[in-house]
Amino acid sequence: MFEVTVQAGFSSGHYLRNYRGKCENPHGHNYKVFVTLVGEELDATGLLLDFKLLKQVMKPTVEYLDHFMINDLKPFDEEINPSAENLAKYFYQQTAQQMIEMTGGRVRVKDCTLYETDTSFARYYE
Repeated sequence: MFEVTVQAGFSSGHYLRNYRGKCENPHGHNYKVFVTLVGEELDATGLLLDFKLLKQVMKPTVEYLDHFMINDLKPFDEEINPSAENLAKYFYQQTAQQMIEMTGGRVRVKDCTLYETDTSFARYYE
């Protein structure tokens, strides 16, 4: 089994609904997100997936969130709280569908890890 991981970063604001404490107030983070892919077969070049290609796949999601109040963006504007856990799941879902289409299922997303701070992160996988 092969794995590759790419990191991206973005800065955004958010607040948590239905929460008591400092995080119920608007505040910001310099997020880091790591997407790990997994697969049993390499391509003809000997790659699971080119790192550059994975970065391109992640770029629209990063740009969508970067320097915005996440609570103002779908799907976080009403029901889904923009917690680290939900943001990790969002990145997973955004990347997973593209991997299926791009590689015919040869490569899949193993997990997505999102750091809110240098010492606190959430991970999502299926």
